[in-house]
Amino acid sequence: MKTPSSEPISIRQLTSNDLTLMEDLLATFGEAFDEVDTYNSFRPSHTYLKRLLSSDYFIALAALKNGSVVGGLAAYELQKFEQERSEIYIYDLAVAAAHRREGIATALIQELKKIAVARSAYVIFVQADLGDDPAIALYTKLGTREDVLHFDIAVVNSDDDA
Repeated sequence: MKTPSSEPISIRQLTSNDLTLMEDLLATFGEAFDEVDTYNSFRPSHTYLKRLLSSDYFIALAALKNGSVVGGLAAYELQKFEQERSEIYIYDLAVAAAHRREGIATALIQELKKIAVARSAYVIFVQADLGDDPAIALYTKLGTREDVLHFDIAVVNSDDDA
Protein backbone atom coordinates (compact mmCIF):
# COMPACT_ATOMS: atom_id res chain seq x y z
CA MET A 1 0.00 0.00 0.00
CA LYS A 2 1.29 3.46 -0.89
CA THR A 3 0.42 6.49 1.21
CA PRO A 4 0.12 10.07 -0.02
CA SER A 5 3.76 10.56 1.00
CA SER A 6 4.69 7.60 -1.27
CA GLU A 7 6.42 5.77 1.57
CA PRO A 8 5.43 2.10 1.54
CA ILE A 9 3.46 0.74 4.48
CA SER A 10 3.71 -2.84 5.58
CA ILE A 11 1.49 -4.56 8.11
CA ARG A 12 3.17 -7.23 10.21
CA GLN A 13 1.62 -9.67 12.66
CA LEU A 14 3.98 -9.71 15.62
CA THR A 15 5.37 -12.96 17.02
CA SER A 16 7.37 -13.81 20.10
CA ASN A 17 10.49 -12.86 18.10
CA ASP A 18 9.28 -9.26 17.69
CA LEU A 19 9.81 -7.90 21.21
CA THR A 20 11.42 -4.67 20.01
CA LEU A 21 8.52 -3.98 17.64
CA MET A 22 6.03 -4.77 20.43
CA GLU A 23 7.75 -2.29 22.71
CA ASP A 24 7.69 0.29 19.91
CA LEU A 25 3.98 -0.44 19.49
CA LEU A 26 3.39 0.16 23.21
CA ALA A 27 5.17 3.52 22.90
CA THR A 28 3.05 4.39 19.84
CA PHE A 29 -0.16 3.58 21.76
CA GLY A 30 0.98 5.71 24.71
CA GLU A 31 1.71 8.73 22.54
CA ALA A 32 -1.39 8.37 20.34
CA PHE A 33 -3.74 8.00 23.33
CA ASP A 34 -1.90 10.65 25.39
CA GLU A 35 -1.36 7.98 28.05
CA VAL A 36 2.41 7.64 28.00
CA ASP A 37 2.58 6.61 31.69
CA THR A 38 -0.01 3.86 31.22
CA TYR A 39 1.92 2.29 28.36
CA ASN A 40 5.46 2.92 29.59
CA SER A 41 5.66 3.06 33.39
CA PHE A 42 5.00 -0.59 34.17
CA ARG A 43 6.01 -2.35 30.95
CA PRO A 44 5.55 -6.11 30.96
CA SER A 45 8.69 -8.22 31.12
CA HIS A 46 10.09 -9.80 27.97
CA THR A 47 8.98 -13.19 29.33
CA TYR A 48 5.40 -11.93 29.66
CA LEU A 49 5.41 -10.35 26.19
CA LYS A 50 6.89 -13.50 24.60
CA ARG A 51 4.17 -15.62 26.21
CA LEU A 52 1.44 -13.19 25.11
CA LEU A 53 2.73 -12.93 21.53
CA SER A 54 2.99 -16.72 21.23
CA SER A 55 -0.50 -17.33 22.62
CA ASP A 56 -3.36 -18.38 20.36
CA TYR A 57 -5.73 -15.69 21.67
CA PHE A 58 -3.70 -12.45 21.30
CA ILE A 59 -3.12 -10.68 17.99
CA ALA A 60 -0.74 -7.75 17.60
CA LEU A 61 -0.35 -6.00 14.25
CA ALA A 62 2.19 -3.27 13.57
CA ALA A 63 2.09 -0.81 10.69
CA LEU A 64 5.65 -0.13 9.57
CA LYS A 65 7.14 2.66 7.49
CA ASN A 66 10.84 2.35 6.74
CA GLY A 67 11.02 -0.25 9.52
CA SER A 68 9.52 2.05 12.17
CA VAL A 69 6.20 1.45 13.92
CA VAL A 70 3.72 4.18 12.92
CA GLY A 71 0.57 2.43 14.09
CA GLY A 72 -0.90 -0.84 15.17
CA LEU A 73 -3.59 -2.76 16.88
CA ALA A 74 -3.96 -5.25 19.69
CA ALA A 75 -6.85 -7.69 19.54
CA TYR A 76 -8.11 -10.76 21.34
CA GLU A 77 -9.80 -13.82 19.89
CA LEU A 78 -12.71 -14.91 22.06
CA GLN A 79 -13.77 -18.52 21.67
CA LYS A 80 -17.55 -18.79 21.85
CA PHE A 81 -19.41 -21.46 23.78
CA GLU A 82 -22.77 -21.52 22.00
CA GLN A 83 -21.26 -22.46 18.63
CA GLU A 84 -17.86 -23.55 17.32
CA ARG A 85 -16.75 -20.10 16.28
CA SER A 86 -14.99 -17.09 17.66
CA GLU A 87 -15.11 -13.33 17.55
CA ILE A 88 -12.25 -10.86 17.53
CA TYR A 89 -12.19 -7.86 19.86
CA ILE A 90 -9.98 -4.91 18.89
CA TYR A 91 -8.71 -3.71 22.24
CA ASP A 92 -6.42 -0.93 21.00
CA LEU A 93 -5.91 0.65 17.58
CA ALA A 94 -3.78 3.73 17.04
CA VAL A 95 -1.81 5.57 14.39
CA ALA A 96 0.92 8.08 15.20
CA ALA A 97 -0.32 11.66 14.74
CA ALA A 98 2.12 12.38 11.89
CA HIS A 99 0.76 9.43 9.89
CA ARG A 100 -2.98 9.78 10.26
CA ARG A 101 -5.30 10.08 7.25
CA GLU A 102 -3.05 7.76 5.22
CA GLY A 103 -5.29 4.68 5.35
CA ILE A 104 -3.17 2.93 7.97
CA ALA A 105 -6.02 2.17 10.41
CA THR A 106 -8.12 0.77 7.57
CA ALA A 107 -5.17 -1.35 6.37
CA LEU A 108 -4.72 -2.73 9.90
CA ILE A 109 -8.39 -3.71 10.10
CA GLN A 110 -8.27 -5.26 6.62
CA GLU A 111 -5.32 -7.42 7.71
CA LEU A 112 -7.17 -8.38 10.90
CA LYS A 113 -10.14 -9.45 8.75
CA LYS A 114 -7.87 -11.93 6.93
CA ILE A 115 -6.71 -13.34 10.26
CA ALA A 116 -10.32 -13.54 11.46
CA VAL A 117 -11.32 -15.56 8.39
CA ALA A 118 -8.40 -17.94 8.91
CA ARG A 119 -9.49 -18.43 12.53
CA SER A 120 -13.19 -18.95 11.63
CA ALA A 121 -14.25 -15.84 13.49
CA TYR A 122 -17.66 -14.56 12.52
CA VAL A 123 -17.25 -10.93 13.58
CA ILE A 124 -14.74 -8.31 14.65
CA PHE A 125 -15.94 -5.79 17.20
CA VAL A 126 -14.48 -2.62 18.68
CA GLN A 127 -15.52 0.10 21.11
CA ALA A 128 -15.19 3.83 20.49
CA ASP A 129 -15.43 6.54 23.10
CA LEU A 130 -18.10 9.19 22.67
CA GLY A 131 -16.40 12.27 21.31
CA ASP A 132 -13.71 10.31 19.44
CA ASP A 133 -15.16 11.39 16.11
CA PRO A 134 -12.33 10.08 13.87
CA ALA A 135 -12.61 6.57 15.37
CA ILE A 136 -16.41 6.65 15.16
CA ALA A 137 -16.25 7.72 11.51
CA LEU A 138 -13.76 4.95 10.67
CA TYR A 139 -15.75 2.22 12.39
CA THR A 140 -19.02 3.48 10.90
CA LYS A 141 -17.45 3.23 7.43
CA LEU A 142 -16.32 -0.35 8.07
CA GLY A 143 -19.10 -1.84 10.16
CA THR A 144 -22.51 -1.63 11.75
CA ARG A 145 -22.96 0.56 14.80
CA GLU A 146 -24.56 -0.81 17.94
CA ASP A 147 -25.28 1.49 20.86
CA VAL A 148 -24.42 -0.36 24.05
CA LEU A 149 -23.44 0.52 27.58
CA HIS A 150 -20.02 -0.43 28.88
CA PHE A 151 -19.45 -1.15 32.58
CA ASP A 152 -16.16 -1.58 34.42
CA ILE A 153 -16.59 -3.91 37.40
CA ALA A 154 -13.81 -3.49 39.93
CA VAL A 155 -11.97 -6.60 41.01
CA VAL A 156 -11.29 -6.60 44.72
CA ASN A 157 -9.41 -8.95 46.97
CA SER A 158 -11.81 -11.08 49.06
CA ASP A 159 -10.09 -9.68 52.18
CA ASP A 160 -11.23 -6.21 51.10
CA ASP A 161 -14.92 -7.23 51.19
CA ALA A 162 -15.02 -7.41 55.00
